[in-house]
Amino acid sequence: MQINTKLIKQPELAQEVKPIDLSAETMASRKEALLTEMKKNELDVAVIYADREHGSNFEYFTGFIPRFEEALLVVHQNGKSFLLLGNENTKMVQYARLEAELIHVPFFSLPNQPMEDDAHFTDYLIKAELHEDHEVAVIGWKNFTSTIEKNQKLFDLPYFIVDGLKQVVKNSDQLTNGAYLLIGPEKGIRTINNANEIAHYEYGATLAAIGVLTTINSVEIGKTELELAGNLAQFGQPNSITTICATGTRFTNATLYPRNKPVELGDTFSTSVGYKGGLSSRAAYVANSKEDLPEKAKDYEEKIAKPYFRAFCTWLETIQIGLEAGKVYDEIEKVLPKAEYHWELNPGHFVADEEWMSSPFTENSQNKIKSGQLFQIDIIPKVEGYGGVSCEDGVAIADKKLRDAIEQEYPEVWNRIVRRRAYLKEVLGINLAEEVLPLNDTVAYYRPYLLNHELAFCKA
Repeated sequence: MQINTKLIKQPELAQEVKPIDLSAETMASRKEALLTEMKKNELDVAVIYADREHGSNFEYFTGFIPRFEEALLVVHQNGKSFLLLGNENTKMVQYARLEAELIHVPFFSLPNQPMEDDAHFTDYLIKAELHEDHEVAVIGWKNFTSTIEKNQKLFDLPYFIVDGLKQVVKNSDQLTNGAYLLIGPEKGIRTINNANEIAHYEYGATLAAIGVLTTINSVEIGKTELELAGNLAQFGQPNSITTICATGTRFTNATLYPRNKPVELGDTFSTSVGYKGGLSSRAAYVANSKEDLPEKAKDYEEKIAKPYFRAFCTWLETIQIGLEAGKVYDEIEKVLPKAEYHWELNPGHFVADEEWMSSPFTENSQNKIKSGQLFQIDIIPKVEGYGGVSCEDGVAIADKKLRDAIEQEYPEVWNRIVRRRAYLKEVLGINLAEEVLPLNDTVAYYRPYLLNHELAFCKA
């Protein structure tokens, strides 16, 4: 596959994009899917944990996260549900997207707040109708994949919750990590989305692309990271990652956030922002051409950037329904050998409310690509002496039935998808399978030299 730099037009950015709420039908189907899997796996109860950083499995059913507190959602196989909430979230029961009985648990509140309704922690679990004979799926946020440990006996919830559950059941063997029910790469119910969910998540993915393209178009010598990072915020929507806007050496003084540091010619530059449904990321050099690069990195385009973009195009042109995810891994290894380019993570992963849900893209993975899946293309080469390279964005996979549903129910979303597919084919020369739907406007748009707004990579 030949990769060239070419003078091309930038992708068109969507205007006045409106958020799309999840429907009552979608929310009801989520709960029914959970109950079905519980019955298949002979589980009596699912106990789903949430806090500010780890609330997506909980939010999937309730529609909200407990913000600065903790929470549990307890779902019985018969459908009866309980919401165990701290002081400042009890009001959310009336707004929750599933019917549930409130149990006030002051332990879940902020430190030193009033302990009204104080009781032994096990009393709250018993009030939620857990009893000693139950087989319990304990769900935090992590699907463990150790090759040594018993993964379904590893729990990522706070100790006091797990300890309470162990006291309620007869035997700790009755507790199992049930994250696989929701986010497991093979059968996790959250890995498959309907038309309503794809339209819902396309909003956040689109916002991320707008923020990142606006930011890299604003890069100028002398501007600070703080000035540039202001472009990344979008309408007060919650971020799914720590926002990145960094020029030159990152992490000085262990700082993770944008600094008051000015851009200099020849700097490496990276920026990322994520919203529900997707992240956009770009990493390249602050330069007009290779003449502006540091002497030791003059061959950055040929040595790093083009091989990376070739791998990115390979990913996009390989992915299709029915393909084993391990085959995608193999294709990336062929065109971007790990031994030479030192990429460490999976070359792609599921995305939803959280930026990284889980990933089927592992070596020898037999997990099949399915209609309804949302993927982030996430290949990160690291070669000593060179700056980073990144063109991360996301796609949805949709068979004809699902595509027709998106077109009929969400024509504005569908029109954006059609426009994006046309840009990839006609301008960038990338041929997608018909089931591959770009989730934002900047998929595969990459400039190795950020100051040159007209020169970008394309497939010959």
